[in-house]
Amino acid sequence: MQNQNQPIAKEGYPFIALFAFITLVFALLDWGFLTLLLLALTLFTIYFFRNPERVIPEGDDLVVAPADGKVIFVGEIQEDRYFKERVTKVSIFMNVFNVHVNRVPCNGKVVDMYYQKGEFLNASLDKAANCNEQAGILLEADNGKQLLFVQIAGLVARRIVTYPLIGDLLKRGMRYGLIRFGSRVDIYFPKGSDVQVTLGEQTVAGETILGTLS
Repeated sequence: MQNQNQPIAKEGYPFIALFAFITLVFALLDWGFLTLLLLALTLFTIYFFRNPERVIPEGDDLVVAPADGKVIFVGEIQEDRYFKERVTKVSIFMNVFNVHVNRVPCNGKVVDMYYQKGEFLNASLDKAANCNEQAGILLEADNGKQLLFVQIAGLVARRIVTYPLIGDLLKRGMRYGLIRFGSRVDIYFPKGSDVQVTLGEQTVAGETILGTLS
């Protein structure tokens, strides 16, 4: 799996290299203002693609946040793709200043995946969950229960990156992808789960406990 140890996510390398090269060119041409502007853009791009280490909590059946950001929805919804019943959904919105490397919510096996092309509406809108471009993973946890988590592109984000393949065994907290330049991740808990996170809470990917599957 990619980006497990690098301090900067490799998907950012082309952008960083491009902006650094343009900065150098402007510096050689002695274009002071543009040099400073591109230098700031280069530094922000490095910051955006940062990939910090996290302390993963231990415990049976724990589900941790897959993304840094703000919880913008917690509640019951009808999920018809896999569960075919009402389940609890948690939505985490990432702004451009959050870490954008996503992490696996719990231990388990990838039993299905999907990718859906779509629009690029503001990811904080309710209809973004249905209309926007997205990629989902259905994970069968160690206790046999299933958890669905979905990366959703947004107004600025135009590229979803997902590393796992069907059949892969994933560990809680490991990096599994990112959304370039923003957006949101939705987590669908199966019926009977204990969801502990609250609306408006700030989450840290791999560390904040959202609930348990027990």
